[in-house]
Amino acid sequence: MPPRLVIAAGGTGGHMFPAQALAEEMLARGWRVTLATDARGARYAGGFPDAVERQATPAATFAQGSAWTRATAPLAIAAGALATIRAMRRDRPAVVAGFGGYPALPAMIAARALKLPCLIHEQNGVLGRVNRAFAARVDVVACGTWPTPVPAGARAVAVGNPVRAAVLAEAAAPYPVPEPGTGGGPVDLLVIGGSQGAGLFGRVVPAALGLLPEALRARIRLSQQVRSEDMDRVRMAYDEMGLAAELRGFFDDVPARLAAASLVVSRAGASSIADITVVGRPAVLIPYAAAMDDHQAANAAGLVSAGGAFMLREAELTAERLAGHIAAIIGDPDGARAMAAASLSVGRPHATTDLAALVEELAEKGHEA
Repeated sequence: MPPRLVIAAGGTGGHMFPAQALAEEMLARGWRVTLATDARGARYAGGFPDAVERQATPAATFAQGSAWTRATAPLAIAAGALATIRAMRRDRPAVVAGFGGYPALPAMIAARALKLPCLIHEQNGVLGRVNRAFAARVDVVACGTWPTPVPAGARAVAVGNPVRAAVLAEAAAPYPVPEPGTGGGPVDLLVIGGSQGAGLFGRVVPAALGLLPEALRARIRLSQQVRSEDMDRVRMAYDEMGLAAELRGFFDDVPARLAAASLVVSRAGASSIADITVVGRPAVLIPYAAAMDDHQAANAAGLVSAGGAFMLREAELTAERLAGHIAAIIGDPDGARAMAAASLSVGRPHATTDLAALVEELAEKGHEA
């Protein structure tokens, strides 16, 4: 019977997207794959292939919910872990891979109790709570952002964050260098904020673009994510300044827009940075200030250090500063080209296959043991 991989993952896209990428790769390699999550996480698993078995078990968090929910969390986690232990004894996995999030807890506890080969994948530049708890207890910590500090005794490997096939199709796409001078050709600007950025960007980006010299602003072709409640106001602002803008609540073709962009303004989520660097585009990154342990700033650090991006923290974000960065990048073709090359240099297009190779390495060692 083919070997079995159990993927333990939480319910957010940040955990589930790389988990899905690994699931697809391991299925292609002939493995059986099970997704271990809770009922909430299962609702976010629609993108996983049908061949992936879903195993929903009780889980809970100590950090959210009512006082009663937090007080009974240990019971829910214990029940989930016991159910998972029974399931793993019936069909023993060759490897268990954790991607963080509290729904991953029962499977990770069960894997350690059964002494199964284990790895965790951490997407961000700071370990999340669940991954932090297991980092020194698993065989390897696969890091999506490098470097990521890990506890003493943990084995950390730089892998990168798996990206979707649509992003890989645009990997290292030729960079559309902005033409020199204010009379140059059109420049595509992509602004992607997601739920944690669209509101802020809907206020600051129009104000920043309004400060650009008119001749420079006229060259910009803008694609921007905007919240539905802000759509009319933002559209009116761009209409008044005569700026060509395509505004949507969600872009389902971000990879193609990245390939066309000369500049990206984005939050510093791990998946967003992975996409930007695999394609290789200059960026202005604005980390989400409320991110746990300021992990978005940690995510951005490597790309900024390499010279592929500027970072503006929310506390220092003004229309004037953002306008200054946009003008500096668009107005300097050689500098923009160098930033694009620097961005591409830190991209990890082989993250999925490298992660799959780690899984097979652990399975081989476990078989030999």
